Amino acid sequence: MSRFDGDVIVVGAGLVGLSIAFELARRGASVRVYDRGEPARGASWAGAGILAPYTERLSNPALLALGAASLDEYPAFVQRVQACGGIDAHLRVNGVVYAAFDSAQLEALRLQAQTLNRAGVACELLDRASTLAAEPWLGSAVTGALLKSAEGYVDNRRLGRALLAACQASGVIVERAGPVRLESDSRRVLGVATAQGFVAARAVVNACGAWAAQLPGVPQSCIPPVVAVKGQMVALAIPPGFARRATWVPDAYLVPRDDGRLLIGATVEPGERDERVTADGVHRLLHAALAAAPALAQFSLTESWAGLRPGTPDGLPFLGGTPVEGLFLATGHYRNGILLAPATARLIADAIEVGAPDLLRPFSIGRLGTEAGPRERMTRV
Repeated sequence: MSRFDGDVIVVGAGLVGLSIAFELARRGASVRVYDRGEPARGASWAGAGILAPYTERLSNPALLALGAASLDEYPAFVQRVQACGGIDAHLRVNGVVYAAFDSAQLEALRLQAQTLNRAGVACELLDRASTLAAEPWLGSAVTGALLKSAEGYVDNRRLGRALLAACQASGVIVERAGPVRLESDSRRVLGVATAQGFVAARAVVNACGAWAAQLPGVPQSCIPPVVAVKGQMVALAIPPGFARRATWVPDAYLVPRDDGRLLIGATVEPGERDERVTADGVHRLLHAALAAAPALAQFSLTESWAGLRPGTPDGLPFLGGTPVEGLFLATGHYRNGILLAPATARLIADAIEVGAPDLLRPFSIGRLGTEAGPRERMTRV
């Protein structure tokens, strides 16, 4: 018997929204997902799928703990999704390499390795020879690298298809809708209004990503200050096995795919809401990649694209309940939506089912104006 009294509606069919819907359905909830576009085609489709809370250098302790927990959950998460929907998301937890190209960069990695080792995080500082043995495609100027063995990547586009199939197999109704408006009274959520009419719900989750602040009908006190941060990426065609791990180099990261692509990302363009690929964006990405690995110059450029990440003033997502009973937030993940999807799904499902867990307090909309934000994360690759 379902432990949920009434339907749950998730607005937003990105990886976060679909993960929440899948987790709720596993627990017995009746779930509907609405999105104005094709499921998992926004920032979820545009990302690179890196699962690297330590390489990302998440400085906020609560966010780092959430990222580490979500990384630990990933293998079981994708197994559940594949078992239900039949699609393999190509999870690879084989380590992430952060390459250095001068003595100062290598010294910074050495200090980071010491910090991570004290925290019990498995990592290894590689000299030049070991770095080239690990990733031979890097250029001769490389001086060393830091390898974090517990990190990795997932094919986010395949994960989107896998989650959609798993949701549908679990009875979740996923609809591509026009405008969706939240309906509530002064105290609690009532449901949503769509072009087809009113749909009642016990709970509504705003998982609209970069558009979370624009969901119609949301009371002012519940509007998350989410802004769009544009990111452009390109892909090269590489031979099988050419690159083995996700690798960070100055001003870019590179992620191999099983289909023979090497993804290169990503620009950071706050305030840009268009999804055009620009000559400047492509130039910056290729310049960074070729400076680190001149051998890449021989390969074909096969794809370029852009997406809009949901940024927040302090770099932390908005997760959990709001002043309106039954309205929940799951947005503002910025660069880490793919990484945080499993933990976000678990915690939001917990909040809807049994109440807000303490772990969500640092990510509450009620924190606004009380925390200093690491805004610099908006301005680096």
